[in-house]
Amino acid sequence: MGGEPKGLQRLGRLRLLDHVVEALEQVTGTIVIAANDPSAAEWIPGLSVLADVHPGSGGLAGVEAALRTGRDAIVVAWDMPFVNGPLLQSLVDTAKATDADAVLPASDSPHGGGIEPFCGYYSQRLLSALSEFLDAGGGAAHVFARRVPRLHVLSREDVARAGDPARLLFSVNSREDLDRARALAGTTQ
Repeated sequence: MGGEPKGLQRLGRLRLLDHVVEALEQVTGTIVIAANDPSAAEWIPGLSVLADVHPGSGGLAGVEAALRTGRDAIVVAWDMPFVNGPLLQSLVDTAKATDADAVLPASDSPHGGGIEPFCGYYSQRLLSALSEFLDAGGGAAHVFARRVPRLHVLSREDVARAGDPARLLFSVNSREDLDRARALAGTTQ
């Protein structure tokens, strides 16, 4: 994105981050932002900002920051504007029904090992293991996720009950992705 924060890019009348927050508000009353950017508190006034304990460790450091609140966490990357409340509620419901340590949707992303680790439910029980993983140098999020003792992968069929899986889990990582997202949303901005 040329050094510009991805989540602050506009998709219609809202920023990508705003779309994510709207989806999260459908399933939880407590929303926090995990970010190290000094201006993060200005993104959505009133939301708490949690700094990474392991800066430079990518998205898993944000998951760790969320779990350090002492609560289970629903995690959504700020560049996933089409995630919706029904998908997030399905993650929570599945976690409760299965007592899973993590519930992650199946994904066709070539980088995620068949799962989407940045749209998921993480139990607070994982904090110690995640901190140890990051202390040891970390690695790809899907590598950590596959080590979770009670990982439940939400099938593509279950994800599809909330909408088109390719759209729901679409991530904006480039200008081209942003153009695709705008086309999917039917907007030019």
